[in-house]
Amino acid sequence: MGPVELTGRRAECGVLDQLIGAVRAGESRALVLHGEAGVGKTALLEYVAARADGCRLARASGVQSEMELPFAGLHQLCAPVLDGVDRLPPPQQDALRVVFGLSQGSPPDLFLIGLAVLSLLSEAAARRPLVCLIDDQQWLDRSSAQILAFVARRIGAESVALIFATRKIGDLLDGVPEFAIGGLNDADARTLLNAVLSGPIDQQVRDQIVADAHGNPLALLELPRGLTPAQLAGGFGLPGAGTVEETFVRRIAAVPPETRRLLLLAAADPSGDEILVRRAAAQLGINLDAVVAAREAGLTEGVPRRRFRHPLVRSAVYRSASEEDRRQVHAALADATDPRTDPDRRAWHRAQAAAGPDPEIADELERSAGRARARGGLSAAAAFLHRAVTLTVDPAQRAERALAAAQIELQSGGFPATAELLELADREPLTERQRARADLIRAQLAFATSRGSDAPQLMLQAAKRLEPIDVDLARATYLDAISAATFATRLATPAGDLSAVARAAAAAPRPSGPRPGDLLLDGTAAAFTDGYAAGVPTLRKALAEFGAGMSMEQELQLLWMATTTAMRLWDVDRWQWLSDRHIQLAREVGVVNDLALALAGRAYVALFTGDLVTAAALTAEAESVNEVTGGNVTPYGLLGVAAFSGNRFETERLVAATARDAIERGEGIGLTIAGWAAAVLDNSLGRYQDAAVTAARGFEHPGDHAVYVWTPAELAEGGARSGQIDAAEQACRRLDEMADAGGTDWILSVRARSRALLTGAGEAEALYREAIRRLDGTALRVDLARAQLVYGEWLRRERRRLEAREQLRAAHTSFESMGMTAFAERARRELKAAGGTARKRVVPAQSELTAQEAQIARMARDGLSNPEIATRLFISARTVQYHLRKVFTKLGITSRSQLTQVLP
Repeated sequence: MGPVELTGRRAECGVLDQLIGAVRAGESRALVLHGEAGVGKTALLEYVAARADGCRLARASGVQSEMELPFAGLHQLCAPVLDGVDRLPPPQQDALRVVFGLSQGSPPDLFLIGLAVLSLLSEAAARRPLVCLIDDQQWLDRSSAQILAFVARRIGAESVALIFATRKIGDLLDGVPEFAIGGLNDADARTLLNAVLSGPIDQQVRDQIVADAHGNPLALLELPRGLTPAQLAGGFGLPGAGTVEETFVRRIAAVPPETRRLLLLAAADPSGDEILVRRAAAQLGINLDAVVAAREAGLTEGVPRRRFRHPLVRSAVYRSASEEDRRQVHAALADATDPRTDPDRRAWHRAQAAAGPDPEIADELERSAGRARARGGLSAAAAFLHRAVTLTVDPAQRAERALAAAQIELQSGGFPATAELLELADREPLTERQRARADLIRAQLAFATSRGSDAPQLMLQAAKRLEPIDVDLARATYLDAISAATFATRLATPAGDLSAVARAAAAAPRPSGPRPGDLLLDGTAAAFTDGYAAGVPTLRKALAEFGAGMSMEQELQLLWMATTTAMRLWDVDRWQWLSDRHIQLAREVGVVNDLALALAGRAYVALFTGDLVTAAALTAEAESVNEVTGGNVTPYGLLGVAAFSGNRFETERLVAATARDAIERGEGIGLTIAGWAAAVLDNSLGRYQDAAVTAARGFEHPGDHAVYVWTPAELAEGGARSGQIDAAEQACRRLDEMADAGGTDWILSVRARSRALLTGAGEAEALYREAIRRLDGTALRVDLARAQLVYGEWLRRERRRLEAREQLRAAHTSFESMGMTAFAERARRELKAAGGTARKRVVPAQSELTAQEAQIARMARDGLSNPEIATRLFISARTVQYHLRKVFTKLGITSRSQLTQVLP
């Protein structure tokens, strides 16, 4: 195909030429072309197709009437490359076969489908570069749109291009590289207009057309159509030309009635199935020769297949038709569709043909929803049910279908639709069980969208309504309400604050029998109602028995609460084990939303064990999950890594951003974590007054320090060093409460270290030594080094310089090895003051790696294969290999086996 010349699009074509060149060179690119209808996006896609010599092309085009059919867009794009399915990892093969109806199986997770599509496109590009052109992205079915947006964000080094054309960039494509396509300037607009005019034109008329078109190429091509040479020459007929779509509407009205009906039939069925259209046309008594008039009017093109000249023609045809005419063509299309081979499209046409409620069609839509769900098309399943609601006669059944659709929309991330369906359900006479179910969905929606101030109260309301109906579900909901309250903390509504929720949970009816979450609920409610010590025995038992006799689903439901409980009990071994278990199960089961939380929690285990590289890698992985799910798990791990690293400017930036975001979301725990991180940074920099002030704010809100147990240690150090003794004493009393009840070496060490700062010389040394002894040989390197630091500082002030140097040098070495630069500098200054010198820091080779390279290198070191790494990071195996080659070069190694020698 020869080069395509586009008037006035030099800059746009230059960008696209560079993109094609990069893909030919082995890179991958994604680009969103966005602009108003008719501005030339499709022409630019055709330019790419013409220029992509030597590349394989795959195309998809969104169609408005097909938006509710599951994976319709994905079918279009992937059909030419499905020969590569057999070369994918087995779980990905199974996912695509189920989605495309090639085999039966369990409904695949949406993000497993996304990873499978990424791998499929990567595999297709292995032989020659692949260019994917997606037109009218705004009209893709939601499942396809979500998956292709996921792929666009995850391509890296596969020789794949994804170019989208859309009118507006929605949330799904936000952040993907984009190029705004504007109108042509006046000079180029005149050039294009001259090229399509077949006769002379008055200058004033030319100016009027250019002005009316506003640089829109389609308008320049279409506005003069249908005007006689006399009208063009003298300007008659131009007033009220209107928009391009209005121009199409006038031309549609001018064709014979039979032609309009044939056009409407084509507009109502985007499948492109000529046989289907012929059958439907015959049923309606339409002669297919009627298409000739449409072609002559410039509304269709292509022989023999009918094809609208532009998507706006399809839209104009459908929107200008009467309701009765639309119902007739949909009814004909439904009758012409084989119920055995395409029952879902038939059901959808029947629904569009219905003039009012119809129980039979509603039942058919419900069955279609079941089939869509079985293929993993949650969005389509919800859409079928949503339409079934409007066609259902029985109020009770209508409410049940609305609630079922709302639950599916919630699962698929369709939050606005969830709220709309709940409103529909509320209009019906709900049973108490249905009302409780609606309350629970509403609470889960609030938690999913913001984890904010409303969620605890809504969950509490749902739990109370469930008590007389389902005690076990009520208790599970109380536990969810406590979890929500630990996120909202100080920003919760008064009826949903932590103490109120805990009191209600403590008074919940007893379970019908032993359940896995009962001990967690009882212990947590006791701790937040009667004090820390009251909950410890029950919570210890809950953690000791956790997992025994539980299904994987039960474990996943409770693991977040279990891991945070282990953290609050200062039980690092169980905290690490439970965090690892949470990640393992989330990956195995494919619950990607849970995975982000699990990774974020495990990052903090890595922080306190001094492995900041792993903490950063886990946080990056959690961010990847957030990115592909559109999740709202705040990246608190970034803040912890920055604070522990001593990165002043990054920490201060993240503290401010986290605080703003927390207030906006109603997530009070964000304010607490931001305050704790700021205090850690201040103590590391020796800004003790600031540390004390920041940490003390947490004690103004009892729920905060009940949830976040690390702040008191920062207040004790900052307060003791800045002379704010009362504040430091208050912090130590809180540490006493936890140490006396919990008794783990971790909390006993932190308590001893903090008490020593407030104790006279006679007792201080024993406390400092206890703090070090309890953590010596454990994984808790950070708190061990901090104990050595404050002990060394105390020894120097006691003029025991030789002993001080020993402790300070040990602390400095540890901080340096962990990458905690601010604490290391504080230790270095003290060591110098004690007459010692610090060893010169050797920058390890791995510090030259990017965050993603370090992440991939560590996974490869731990024995994961390229496909396994790709699955974890939501990238392709070819991208993993690309990064590993760069890792080997930077580290000066030649094989994976050498990674163990160069990485800690």
